[in-house]
Formats: sequence, C-alpha cells, structure tokens
Amino acid sequence: MVSVFRSEEMSLMQLFLQVEAAYCCVAELGDLGLVQFRDLNANVNSFQRKFVNEVRRCESLERILRFLENEMEDVVEIVKLETYPETPLPREMIDMETVLEKLEAELLEANQNQQTLKQNFLELMELKHLLKKTQDFFEAETNLPDDFFSEDTSGLLELRTTPSAAAAKLGFTAGVIKRERMIPFERLLWRACRGNIYLRYTEMDTPLEDPVTREEVKKNVFIIFYQGEQLKQKIKKICDGFRATVYPCPESATERREMLDGVNTRIEDLNTVITQTESHRQRLLHEAAANMWSWEIKVKKIKAIYHILNCCNIDVTQQCVIAEIWFPVADAGRIKRALHQGMERSGSTITPILTTIHTRMAPPTFNRTNKFTAGFQNIVDAYGVGNYREMNPAPYTIITFPFLFAVMFGDCGHGAVMLGFALWMVINEESLLAQKSTNEIWNTFFSGRYLILLMGIFSMYTGFIYNDCFSKSFNIFGSSWHIIPMFKNNTWNKEVLLDNTVLQLDPAVPGVYSGNPYPFGIDPIWNIASNKLTFLNSYKMKMSVVIGIVHMIFGVILINCLFHFLHLLDFAEILKCATLKICNTFHFC
Repeated sequence: MVSVFRSEEMSLMQLFLQVEAAYCCVAELGDLGLVQFRDLNANVNSFQRKFVNEVRRCESLERILRFLENEMEDVVEIVKLETYPETPLPREMIDMETVLEKLEAELLEANQNQQTLKQNFLELMELKHLLKKTQDFFEAETNLPDDFFSEDTSGLLELRTTPSAAAAKLGFTAGVIKRERMIPFERLLWRACRGNIYLRYTEMDTPLEDPVTREEVKKNVFIIFYQGEQLKQKIKKICDGFRATVYPCPESATERREMLDGVNTRIEDLNTVITQTESHRQRLLHEAAANMWSWEIKVKKIKAIYHILNCCNIDVTQQCVIAEIWFPVADAGRIKRALHQGMERSGSTITPILTTIHTRMAPPTFNRTNKFTAGFQNIVDAYGVGNYREMNPAPYTIITFPFLFAVMFGDCGHGAVMLGFALWMVINEESLLAQKSTNEIWNTFFSGRYLILLMGIFSMYTGFIYNDCFSKSFNIFGSSWHIIPMFKNNTWNKEVLLDNTVLQLDPAVPGVYSGNPYPFGIDPIWNIASNKLTFLNSYKMKMSVVIGIVHMIFGVILINCLFHFLHLLDFAEILKCATLKICNTFHFC
C-alpha cells in the first residue's frame, strides 16, 4: 500500500548475459515492462554501434509495411487478432524478410502492370473517341451549305466542291488534349501558322481516368487541316509543347471504320486483362492483410530489442553482453524469472548474472498504476513527474480532481448523462478493449473512463447542492419560505403588486419563514428571485476559493513537509517549506 502514496524504491544492477541469450532475455524483460536500461554507449555514434545493421533491416521492413498499408488504405481491412503475437526469434526475422520482400516485389509488379494496362486502355479510349468524332466531322463537312466557309478559308478548304483536289492538297493532324489547355493551344496555333490552318475541336463525352494519379481528366478531340510540310512540323512541335497526344487517323471513311472496329475489340480484350490483374492484386492485398497487424507488432518488438542491445556493452571476448538496469526492488523476483525464461527460450545454459551497483545517481521515478489509477496518474505526470521517492499526489487526485470539476460543473442532469456514459464504458471495457480502436479522441475518453465516472458522480452531488438539473430547480422537501402569509397579513395586496415590480419576503411576518433551512442544498425559492444569478455565482465562487486554498495548503504540506520530514528527515528543508507554505497562503488569501 505504501507504493500507492510514494514512488517505488528502485535498484540499479549490472546484468551479464551470454550473447546468444541476450536477445531473448531483453525480449522477456520488455514484455514485463518493469526495467529501464541505461545507455552505456552515449558517446558512441548511432551508426557505429554493434547492432546497427539489424536496426536498418527493421527499418527496411517498416518501409515495406508502410507501403503495404498505403496500398490497403480504404480497400482492404486489416485483420487484428485478440492477443498480441510473441516476440519472434532472430531466425524468424529472416523468414519475415523473405515473405515481405517477395510480397512487395509481386505487388510492385502488379501495380506496374496495372498502370501500363490502364495507360494502354486510356490511349485506346482516346483513339476510339477521336475516330468517332473525326468521322462525324467529315460527314458534317460534306453536307455544308455553299456559303459556310469564309473568304479566309474558302481557298484553303474546298472539301465540298472538289474533295479529290482537297485530299491531294491538304493534310490533317488529329489528336487529344486536356480541356483546360484548348484555348491557349488554339491561340498559339493561329499565331504561329498565321491563320493558314483550319482547326475544329469537340469535347469528349465521358471523362477518362489518369492511370498515375487516378483522377478524372476531361479532354477535347481536335483535328487540324494544313497545307505543306513546314506547317506540319510547326503543328507537331506545338502539340508536343502542350502535351497533346497525336494519333494516326486514316483518310478514307472505310479505313476509319475498320480501325474503329479493331480498337473496340482491343478494348474488350484489355478490359478482361485489367480485371484479372486487379483480381490478382486484391488477392495479394488480402493475403497481406491477414498478417499485417502481427507483422507490424513483431517488427516493432524486434527493433526495440536491438535498440536496447545497442545501449549495452560487449566484453572483449565478444561472448558477454553487459547492461545496467533500473527496476523496482519489489519486482526483483519477477525480473529473475523473466531472465530465466529468456535463457531457456534461447537454449542457453549460462544463467544471467545480476550484481548490485552502489551509485549516487538519482534513480528514476516509478509510480505503479492499474486501470483505475492510470488516468489520474497521467494527469499528474502532465504537470510534472516528481522526484525519486517523493509523495505521489495521484491517489489524492482521484477525489480532488473530479470534485473540483463538479464544483464548477454542478448539474445533476448532465452529471447523470456523464455517469451513464462512463458506466457503459466500464461495464463493456473488455469488449471495447478487444476492438483495438485507433481513433485518438475515442481512446482519450476510454482511457479516462473511471475519471469520467467520478466526475459524473460528484457532478450529481454538487448539482443537488445547487438544486440544478438541466438548469432547472426542483422542490423535493418543500420550500422553507411561503408567500401566502404576506397576503394574509395585508403586507401585500393588489395595489402593492401593481405598483412594485420587485417584492421582498419578510421573515418577521409569522408563517413566511418556517425557521428551518432547506434540508439539502439551496432552497428552491431562489429560482424565482431576481438576484438568483448573482447569488449563485457568488456562492460558487466563494466555495471554489475556499476549497482551492485548502487544496493548495494540503498539497504544499503533503509534497514538501511530509516528504522531507518522514523520508529525508531534513529539518532545514522542513523550515524552508513551512515558510513557503505560509507565504503562499497569505498570497492567495
């Protein structure tokens, strides 16, 4: 029980491990969670330590796992087991590397194949739309009225009157360009070619998916008629500059229809291949998702073990690992059993050796917690961790923190809501823990479920004191004040009510005040008082100040005076803290 009110007594010991057993022993100590290793290689560069290559291998595995997790995002759900996996042996790390590297290579190959297939599919779809739009354009041009072309273009294009001559004189380029680039593309073509071209474009009906960014892209189909090789080269350079895709387009309608039929056939075949490739990729992702969670835990454990081993020294014979560890004196037996289990798991026959080190170094502060006190201990540690063997304020915070909250909150209705929510989390904590949620906000509430429980209980208590439930008061025991005697005594009458907006009860009038205060909390008569808010705020403020000063004095006495008197027997410090306590008291008063 002493360890609840004071930090644990710690011991510094030197640990000697056989090299072959060091990994398993550190793993067992890590699972125990009661040991702090000192860094004996603080002056050694991180890249010059013994197990730096193993740490790099773990980082490589973490990179692969991040890649797999990004590929699974919003596509495949990662399976989480009910229990955490055991720490793998060093030889199991090699098997894990082989599996993950093979999985990464297969997934990269599947992604590359899928991207290539989608790029081909995109090009075929663009060509399909281009052939359709080009055919529609030529069919429309052959049915134009006589006065369609202007004076500037009638000499250039004589498609309707002399189609054979136009075919001999004119060439054309057809392609696809992003819709937002169409206007500057058209303007530059007109200026560069000095108007000696004829450009027609139309929007593609359906947006296409970019195989790299996987975003929808809207494009336009264009066709440019020109005359001469020089204009052809200019148009080609401008198309390259605007990243427009130029496709070969036959001149005759028959060839265009045949080419369109071939493109449709290739698109159908390509759709089948893309579907099969996506099925193979999904199969790989589901295979990885089944073990993803356990792989992440195992890699983190392996990396942590090698990080700790890098903090240890190795003797000149390279056969012994030397470490210095802090651990609670009360858990010495558990530490020795964990080391023995690690020795047996590694197959070693040499028992680890623990020797006590006498030092003047300040030991680390360790406050033992459980699921109930952990939330309150975190609140205390957020303000600062106490010195070694200092009085731990967390047990007192279990009462003072929720009560001071309730003094400010003070509503039994809202307190009941908090109490119900906290009770639900406490009753179902095992099933909620099994879900292993990664939502930060939910985890914050769940870790403080016992804190919320006490806050709800105390809020209901102070709410009854304030006679406040959802900002409404209730009359349980009957008010000690009565209005009717004021009328019977003729102190109040109709004229008084009409002439005064505010009236005051007179306790000297018989029957107005019963003589007994309200049994619990504030009398409900205050609910109809004009100065209700002023009175209640003053009441709460004064009570908060009184409780706050008492709380402060208690903390000063507890942490300073009792600590130095009962633990260090330092009378100079006792005098110092007593003076500080008096000064603080006068300051706040």
